[in-house]
Amino acid sequence: MQEALALAVKLIPGIFFLAVAVQAAASSGYSLSLPGCPDKCGNISIPYPFGIGPSCAATSISRYFNLTCNKTFQPPRAMVGDSEVLVEITDISLERGEMRVLSPVSYICFTANTTFIKSTEDGGYDLRATPFLPSPSRNHFTLIGCNTLGLIGGYKGNVSHYVTGCYSYCESIDSTSDGVPCAGLGCCEAAIPTDLTTFGVMFEMNQSKVWSFNPCFYAMVSEVGWYSFQQKDLVGHLGFIDDRAQRGAPVVADWAIRNGSCPEEGKDIPGDYACISANSYCMDANNGPGYLCQCSKGYEGNPYLLNGCQDVDECALRKQDPKYEDMYPCRKGICHNTPGGYLCKCKLGKRSDGTNYGCRPLRTTAEQVVIGTSVSAIALMALTCVLAMQVQRKRHKKDKDEYFKQNGGLKLYDEMRSRKVDTIRILTEKDIKKATDNYSEDRVLGIGGHGMVYRGTLDDNKEVAIKKSKVINDEWREEFVNEIIILSQINHRNIVRLIGCCLDVHVPMLVYEFVSNGTLSEFLHGTDRRSPIPLDIRLKIATQSAEALAYLHSSTSRTILHGDFKSANILLDDQHNAKVADFGASALKSMNESEFIMFVQGTLGYLDPESFISHCLTDKSDVYSFGVVLLELMTRKRAIYANNINENESLSYTFLLMFDQNIHRNMLDREIMDKETMVVLEKLSILAANCLRPRGDDRPTMKEVSECLQMIRRHPMHAASDHKGDNYAHHNYEGSTSMVVYLNEMMYESIETSRLVEDLVR
Repeated sequence: MQEALALAVKLIPGIFFLAVAVQAAASSGYSLSLPGCPDKCGNISIPYPFGIGPSCAATSISRYFNLTCNKTFQPPRAMVGDSEVLVEITDISLERGEMRVLSPVSYICFTANTTFIKSTEDGGYDLRATPFLPSPSRNHFTLIGCNTLGLIGGYKGNVSHYVTGCYSYCESIDSTSDGVPCAGLGCCEAAIPTDLTTFGVMFEMNQSKVWSFNPCFYAMVSEVGWYSFQQKDLVGHLGFIDDRAQRGAPVVADWAIRNGSCPEEGKDIPGDYACISANSYCMDANNGPGYLCQCSKGYEGNPYLLNGCQDVDECALRKQDPKYEDMYPCRKGICHNTPGGYLCKCKLGKRSDGTNYGCRPLRTTAEQVVIGTSVSAIALMALTCVLAMQVQRKRHKKDKDEYFKQNGGLKLYDEMRSRKVDTIRILTEKDIKKATDNYSEDRVLGIGGHGMVYRGTLDDNKEVAIKKSKVINDEWREEFVNEIIILSQINHRNIVRLIGCCLDVHVPMLVYEFVSNGTLSEFLHGTDRRSPIPLDIRLKIATQSAEALAYLHSSTSRTILHGDFKSANILLDDQHNAKVADFGASALKSMNESEFIMFVQGTLGYLDPESFISHCLTDKSDVYSFGVVLLELMTRKRAIYANNINENESLSYTFLLMFDQNIHRNMLDREIMDKETMVVLEKLSILAANCLRPRGDDRPTMKEVSECLQMIRRHPMHAASDHKGDNYAHHNYEGSTSMVVYLNEMMYESIETSRLVEDLVR
């Protein structure tokens, strides 16, 4: 395995202020700033509550409304921030509540394989004291470089943790192309969430093969559509920044009045209410807390100023520019301006409303001819629409037939007949829509990175879970039918059974049996987490889950790797029997295949450190993930949990450290600790430590883990020494001094990777 160098460079390009344009009012002849205050800095309009200087800005609402005009540049540049960090503004919009700024790009450069230069000191940023939040619809996270993983993590609001990222790969400059989308070859992109108040960026890269032609890696949050990949961005030290981002990357921020909300109807308006202009109204912010002010329809200007919303003279605008004649129609009529609108009166002898169809004379013979012709034309149009609908219906049926063929429907029929498979149902899209009430939101069971899962009811009243994926690649489409046949033949009481599939859609859908009692994660950590859970139930869930994984690994015609095993993918029935789910997207491996599968689908906290570094998935990756779930059952802590000082920690990392010091019992759930259960808990602790070994080759197989748990359930009170001759004994730490030495020598790589994860989620 190649050695991976994980370097964390946290992005602090300053406070991340974003947004968009001040528009119409500047051309209307009245100021958008406070009287006596400058309304522009260079080419940028500065509308109140923003202002240049504390006396010109609404500093009582937020000190960050106070802007700086740097006149050392020509033209001068507007800046926002504090004494330590100032960020350049390129646009402000009152109407949309947005600001566009130029934010520095985070980077890391190498002058040799192991010699690097960091761009900034380690740190982060915090927007909780500001009126700004990154716009999730106008920005995304972008990573530029070869063989590098970029992660962005922080807080949503004040308490909710958030982590996402993407991986970019390229083996040479020639393997990339200019202008292609950032989909993972030379660059990649990831969406950001709403209400992102703090975050940091981290790199992990393997630069040993690419530093000579790609010495620098870049990460940024930037405006959607601004960046387009160029091969030259990979070349040279800081070449991308020098050529395209010297002043920074454009970022759009949503701003609002954060220290309040829109007053309820009928209640007193608070004294610090910002919408002080007549003919204005309040609207809730669409990103984070707070509100924005808007001028009422027919008015324009600045609702944050006294009498800032002024009437729009539609009649005068019609005379100034022909484009307003369509915007404010008054054909062959007399236009009269009114507060908040206008009237269009027809002259004597004319009728109708000039704002709609124009002023017309009374009906004439010609009009009657026109009416008759119109009726005929409408009838002809109706006939044309009917014919067009029939053509569209035939085309739609043809498309569904084509999807069915592309997704292997005919091949599936042949395979079912030749193999005499009668356990799989082929459903139509009509069946799926009926079962899910046309994909009703009330039917959604869960939403993940790969798609959505709906609860459905088939015609025979069978309750099912329907997995609707987002995308599918052509290679997987070719293997889809073979996988359906294999998955349909899985028959294990602790694995969610595949019932059928839908093939006459662009992306095939899978239909599984429905399990009624939720997930193990909800059972352990949900709102009712203080309800005691006996040790025998926890042992049953662990044993049944291990049996399911062992079955997938060794009891099917082809080895099936789960790849995303976690407590959220273990379903429970009403008797707390475990059923392993979400293996339909797992990687399939031939029994004779010796190479690793280049696929990692795990979740932070459960992910095998060896796979995290090498990006290779093996059956021992599932063993590691099972070890984390076993710890969850013993400790009733999440895979990433908050410690006593409210800092996030990795459950596996902390357990291994405490196991090394023989104090791991302090982590166990006290509800199940007594003299009679300590022997069992010690056996389970040793088994978990075996599963969490850094090197996959040193971990037991799932079959050995399953046999071990079955033995513990059958003889729970045997002494710890009784299992030295068991099948799993050669994987045992045995609590000896040599175990401590081995753990200290072999867990370094796992600890370093866990530290990376811990730093990220904090």
